[in-house]
Amino acid sequence: MNVAVEMDAVRHGELLDISEAGPAPKRIIAGFGFWIFLLSDIVMFSALFASYAVLAKASAGGLTGAQLFDQRNVAMETALLLLSSYSCGMMSLAINSQRYLATFLGAVVTFLLGAAFLKLELREFQGMIALGATPERSAFLSAFFTLVGSHGLHVTVGLAWLVLMMVQLSLRGFQDAVVRRLHCFSLFWHALDIIWVLIFTVVYLMGVLP
Repeated sequence: MNVAVEMDAVRHGELLDISEAGPAPKRIIAGFGFWIFLLSDIVMFSALFASYAVLAKASAGGLTGAQLFDQRNVAMETALLLLSSYSCGMMSLAINSQRYLATFLGAVVTFLLGAAFLKLELREFQGMIALGATPERSAFLSAFFTLVGSHGLHVTVGLAWLVLMMVQLSLRGFQDAVVRRLHCFSLFWHALDIIWVLIFTVVYLMGVLP
């Protein structure tokens, strides 16, 4: 009986210690939630990639990717986004060391490169539409505009988010909440870079193959 009582006391003490420890820190909860968001975004893009793979050859007698895609323009877009990912990484390092000037400089460079990427992408869309290659023209073009346009929309949201974070940083400094949000932005931006590399490979490189 004494052993059983002692074991119950030990278990009760362990439960008491766990309950007194309280919930996980907010940064862990927020980080976990943001990873779930990124994974859900990856699932969405996976579905868009699958749809494009099925419909890539369904041009309905219209213009194909080999006729529409400008590889030089796409190469410039890729270079801009890769460079923006590098500047975003440098911004993250500056955030860790709480250097205001380096953080703002990294943010400005990231924003300018991302905006230049969007400008080239919009110019590409305008050129395709001018040739009559609109989303409703074929299943291929519908899948193309949906996939690439969704990525472009994410980049637009990312740029707006970056501007908002710089305003918060200038007003509140390197508070824990601000730093946490900046690191979440950095993860988001790098994820967009990875998705673009897949788009570059699956859509643009494989799209010019016969």
